[in-house]
Amino acid sequence: MESRKICFYGLFGQQNLGNECTLQAIIYNVRMYMTGAEVSCICTDPEDTSARHTIAAFPISERGTKWRSAKVWPARNNPLIKLLRRALIHIPMELLQWVKTFKTLKGIDMLVVTGTGMLGDFGSGHFGAHYEILKWSIIAKVRRSKLLFVSVGVGPIGHPLSRWLVKAALSLADYRSYRDNFSKKFLESIGFETYKDPVYPDLAFSLPRAMMVEFNNQDRQRPVIGLGLMEYYGKPYRQKQGESIYHAYISKVATFVIWLIEHKYTVRLFIGDVMYDKHVKEDIIGLLKKSGVKHEEGQIIDEPVSSVEQLLLQLAATDIVIATRFHNILLALILDKPVISISYHEKIDSLMAAIGLEEYCQHIEHLDVKRLIEQFLQLEKNAEKLRSHIKHKTEEYRRALDEQYISIFNAV
Repeated sequence: MESRKICFYGLFGQQNLGNECTLQAIIYNVRMYMTGAEVSCICTDPEDTSARHTIAAFPISERGTKWRSAKVWPARNNPLIKLLRRALIHIPMELLQWVKTFKTLKGIDMLVVTGTGMLGDFGSGHFGAHYEILKWSIIAKVRRSKLLFVSVGVGPIGHPLSRWLVKAALSLADYRSYRDNFSKKFLESIGFETYKDPVYPDLAFSLPRAMMVEFNNQDRQRPVIGLGLMEYYGKPYRQKQGESIYHAYISKVATFVIWLIEHKYTVRLFIGDVMYDKHVKEDIIGLLKKSGVKHEEGQIIDEPVSSVEQLLLQLAATDIVIATRFHNILLALILDKPVISISYHEKIDSLMAAIGLEEYCQHIEHLDVKRLIEQFLQLEKNAEKLRSHIKHKTEEYRRALDEQYISIFNAV
């Protein structure tokens, strides 16, 4: 029997470790449930994705990489030049992209869209990710490939055109599921019918058990507190306001770190996006030096990270986690770590509420350090009981995802 060809679609290869763990999870499970399946990926950076996961990978789009040359176009703001450029260059090149998309999906049995933040406003736009999703969805249907949106997060989406593009793409799907009730309710609120669509957990909850490393934390002199950092400038981004939001965030986080150091905790700094978050750690460390706070050698741990495996090792070496990025929180939960979220998105609030940790949340733009210390002390007090509860919930999520995999891969 000819092997089935499964292609995954998402913002992979751009060094966002949350996106990468999503792809790792579904590749692992498709190989487990569909032995011999030929796996490929449509993504942001095919070279990185192919190297990380040893699969064939293709670009979502080459638009803007070869033919956009605004810096050397002296009359680029001339209305006539703009019109001619659109008619003679942009439109023909975009038609060529449709032809390339058609060729890429030749022989693909199933195109699986896995989310990665493409179905919301945060970091996406209607002439970017939203348009591309509809384009690939249309070509998948023309090619008679099964089109699946699996455990995707959706919303918020403000612009009417973006809403239309996302709803149009979802309407073409042979299967849809959402990673939380927020996504399903959001779609209902903008007029998309979802009553037949199930809710299943985020795919990262189905990462291989072999990746769930254990760390002996019993012999340490002091608890290790993991602090997950994120480059955040607000939404929508406005430069002056964004800079103010960012500096307020790192200032408050640094104040909390100083409190942890003074109370004899070890602090482990970690990130979730290698491209964007590196300098946040540098800024926090700079603020600590500027404050003059004294700490013992090894009391602040700052190690590089470039893979999901390394991130899991860093999280495993903590006792309690305070984090901002969604998948930093999720991966900590998989490792049974009690978590406080400094949230920037409804998906984080939804996850924390589903786990039963809603009292341990704060919004990033209204972060109150005094309240954070109170939440931390309460979490530390209840840590053992919470670990047991978290483990029970994450096992429940893993079983639910097993159920989904069996359902969708049998459909091939």
